[in-house]
Parts: sequence; C-alpha cells; structure tokens
Amino acid sequence: MVPQPTAVALTAALAGLAAATPIKGKVGTKVGSFTVNQVSNAAFKPHGPFQLAKVYNKYGVPMPEGLAKTVAKYNAAKKAKRDSGSATTTPEQYDIQYLTPVEIGTPAQTLNLDFDSGSSDLWVFSTDTPSASVNGQTQYDPSSSSTSEKVSGATWSISYGDGSSSSGSVYHDVVNVGGVSFDSQAVESASKVSDQFAQDSNNDGLLGLAFSTLNTVTPSQEKTFFDNILDNLDVAAFTADLKYHTAGTYDFGVVDDSKYTGDIAYVDVDDSQGFWGFTADVNGQSVDGIADTGTTLALFPDAVVEAYYQDVDGAENDSSQGGYVFPCDATLPDLTFTPGDASITIPGEYINYAPVDESGETCFGGIQSSADVGISIYGDIALKAAFVVFDKSQSSPRLGWANKDL
Repeated sequence: MVPQPTAVALTAALAGLAAATPIKGKVGTKVGSFTVNQVSNAAFKPHGPFQLAKVYNKYGVPMPEGLAKTVAKYNAAKKAKRDSGSATTTPEQYDIQYLTPVEIGTPAQTLNLDFDSGSSDLWVFSTDTPSASVNGQTQYDPSSSSTSEKVSGATWSISYGDGSSSSGSVYHDVVNVGGVSFDSQAVESASKVSDQFAQDSNNDGLLGLAFSTLNTVTPSQEKTFFDNILDNLDVAAFTADLKYHTAGTYDFGVVDDSKYTGDIAYVDVDDSQGFWGFTADVNGQSVDGIADTGTTLALFPDAVVEAYYQDVDGAENDSSQGGYVFPCDATLPDLTFTPGDASITIPGEYINYAPVDESGETCFGGIQSSADVGISIYGDIALKAAFVVFDKSQSSPRLGWANKDL
C-alpha cells in the first residue's frame, strides 16, 4: 500500500491578485502548487466489457453487436437488483474506481468527480437533473449557492456512441479543488444524463483536463479549471500519479521528485484535436495515441494487441464480450511502451483486468483493440505504470514520462 499525501501544498506569498485572476487558497495566500487525493469508490466492482463500452460511447462510436448485447444484459441485471432493493448491498459493477472530491459554490457543496484528461467539460448532476436519472448521486444546487450565476443563453451537450447524450445549462460559480478555488468557473448543470452515467450512483460528474478547445459550451466555449488557474501556478503543469488497486494523487503546479525514479522524458504533444496526443513505441510499433485518465483500459492497434495475446495461453478475441478474454489463472506478460527516452513497463497483473462473470473463470483484458474507436488510448491501465506530467510551461505543450516504484 503506497502512503498518500494528506496535506494540501499551498506555496508563494500573495502579491495582490487582480479580479481577473480570482485564485485563492486561504485568505492572504497565493497558490503556487497543491495536491488532491483520489478517494476509493467502496462500491466499485470492475467489469471489463462495460469499461470497453464506455470508450465506444465516449468517443462517439457505435458498439459492436456482441458487446452491446452483453452490456444490455448486465444493465438489465443491475436494474433488477436495484428494483428488488438489493442494490444497496451489492457492489456497483460499472462504476469509476477512484474519484476526486471537488467543492462547488458558497457554502461549499462537495461532489466526487472523475478527473478526465480526455475531455474538457466540468459537468455535474444537479437539481436540474430529472429525478428518474438520479440514482444516489450528489446533486449540485445552484439556488443554494450565493455565488452562483446562470450564464444566459449558454448550453452544453455531449453525444455518445450509443446515441444517448448529456446536456444542460451553465453556471459560473466558485470551484475549489485541493483547497484552491477559482471564483467564476463554468459548472455545467445536467438537465439530461445518459444512462451510462445515471447508473453510476457514486460518480457525481466529470472534471475535464484536456485542452479547452474541446469544451462543448455554446455559444462561447468555457475554459477548464486547469486553464483558469494556470497563470497562478509555480509550474504550468499537473501530474498524475495513479496507482494499482489503491488511490493515487494529482499535483498541480509542482513536479514532485519524490514520486518518480530516474529522469523524466518529455515528448511533444499534438493538441490539434484538443487531446494530450503523443507518439510512443509499443512492443516495437509506433503508436499515435492520447493520454486519457478518464478511460480505464488501454486501446492499441490490432497488430499490437494480437501479438500480445498470442503469448497468453487460452486467450481469444470473444465477440460476445467485445474483446480479448483469457483464463483468469493465466500468466500475462508485461508490456513495454517507450515515449521518447522513457521505457515504461505495464506489469502483466495490471492487464488482467477483471472476471467477465460471477464464475471467476474467464477474465477480460486491460488491453484491447482501438480499431473500431479510431484512436489509440493510453488509459489508466498504462498510466498507472508511470508518473505522468501534463505540461504547459513551454512554448508548446508536452508530456513527461518517468518510472516510479510500483
């Protein structure tokens, strides 16, 4: 078990912040850096096909028939448990494993959000969300916040690959992350929520950390929380130190050398699509992809995935599950990728993601094909093997990669 930091780091003296940069930690201090700790979702139970389905939905791609049927079957089973009253004692099968507490409004309302470097909206369940779509989520109530202001005429909408969508109105309000707040952050209030999110009773919304060009608010895009606080950080960067089977941390404004070993290797970022895009060598093949903390699995080209599972006894591409499965007691090899001069090894045990059913005999792979989705994704399966720096401190963005104690 890796010990997690408990204190928020707030550094540098305040030099009279202007109203246009309303960053504050405590009264009379200026933020230089801060740390936020993930919290474990106690109700989480991993389910591989559903996590893969979430990737299809997130990137606007229809699911293959077999995967869609499997997910529909599990959704029906989950609904039956909820309707029977057993859901309160049954672990949620499809939820996000680790979330991060965020305070919104005055007085503060605490919501647990998914920090997502693959999107750029901060949207939440709220009192605008229909009751039929609320399943235990904490709801932001703008009417209870003295600092909330509705943005006239502003709306947001995100469409998913299964044809569903989430959408609503926009407020400006105080958002506090790790003890640091921005006074006029766009908070996107959901008046419509896709089933994927409605089913996840412990996840109250998303906090996007991709580039603000991806933000869906119209008629005028809004900035991400990171972009809004950027100029007041000691270093214009945030880092992700995600962990295997335990909560990790995000640091803003500091690159903590106690959290990695060796040197950090930086690679150029292609932000033309709004993502943290980069190129790495994966088992001898050059793979363009994105670093996405909001995606659980890693998705790579067929050639990489097929070559990997050829070395796993009993592995097969099961269309009914939507991807590669194998006996749960199989020994999985490690997988190495090399962004720039870094060599990052994903341990085989990380790639044995979870059983596909209650029998516990067949498991779903944490690495799957990106062919249908159309983009390779270095999701949490890969990111947990590294210390990652999302850096805007230079003339162009870059990603830093380093090894760490696993």
